[in-house]
Amino acid sequence: MLPVPARVLHKLWSGRYGGLVVLPTALTLVVWGGYMSAEGLWGLFRTHGFMTLTMVAGSFVAGVSSEGGGAVAYPVMTLVFEIEPAVARNFSLAIQSVGMTAAALYIRARRIPVETTYLGLVAFGSVPGLVGGTYLVAPHVPPAYAKMMFVSFFLSYGLALFVINHVRDESAAEQLPTLTLGQQAELVVIGVVGGTLSAIFGNGVDICSFAFVTLKYRLSEKVATPTSVTLMAFNAVLGFALHALVLGDMQLEAYRFWWVSIPVVVFGAPLGAYVVSRVRRLHIATLLYTVIVVQFGTALWVIRPALPLLLFSAGVFGFGMILFFQLPRWGPTQTSA
Repeated sequence: MLPVPARVLHKLWSGRYGGLVVLPTALTLVVWGGYMSAEGLWGLFRTHGFMTLTMVAGSFVAGVSSEGGGAVAYPVMTLVFEIEPAVARNFSLAIQSVGMTAAALYIRARRIPVETTYLGLVAFGSVPGLVGGTYLVAPHVPPAYAKMMFVSFFLSYGLALFVINHVRDESAAEQLPTLTLGQQAELVVIGVVGGTLSAIFGNGVDICSFAFVTLKYRLSEKVATPTSVTLMAFNAVLGFALHALVLGDMQLEAYRFWWVSIPVVVFGAPLGAYVVSRVRRLHIATLLYTVIVVQFGTALWVIRPALPLLLFSAGVFGFGMILFFQLPRWGPTQTSA
């Protein structure tokens, strides 16, 4: 019999783990390390290392919840470090194209359940949403309003999810019911909306679609979370490619933050995906509440919005409350899972 370390290594390098997790991670680190050495970029850890530390937490949140790594990176960069929203957005897409993809591959290798109907329909709608939002919407959103819209909308979602999980105590389903054509079209539209949010913030299609399926159909967070992670991986790769290869507007600063964050997200996001497969769904929901409240409080503290921006934020919050509390009423009756 092989000793314990040898058995572990054999398991890691064989089968699905080797092909889907270990090999891509190793190749990513080899290419990254070679590039950093060839270009003499190791000094970036002295000047940009704060983002490395930020993405230790961000990548874990990306894997363990429906809020991608950009949900941590974007508010931290724009609110705490006062980095331009366009740089934060481009970095968010770039780093999630690595971290969320790593988590999605881990989910695939571990055969963690995902909801394929939800994934396919929302991904389909997210493509025109992301492309159209990049060209037509994102350039016209004022930075302060973008920040407050982000945190206000998801604060309303967090409150609605808390009420459903802890006040109404409703059961959750493990998969979506058979959908009508109209319901399928709704998911495509959610993809368009979420893709547009991703074009503005660097993430959004994951939490937007997650909110929809968990509130309307009471899909379990344990299924919706890995599905939203896989969905955001697709959106991040598409968005990064759009900015880097088509528009050519990836800022040097965004690349610098990307280079110092790659070695932590390839491990942090899969670790989060592992944890989410091991804990109760209400623990996942509690993590979401915490992240959302911290984001909103930080935004108020840093931006100190004037009255017009406060009224705008209140309007976004109110719209979200109406939307999210209506979704369960529009959904079909679910049986306990």
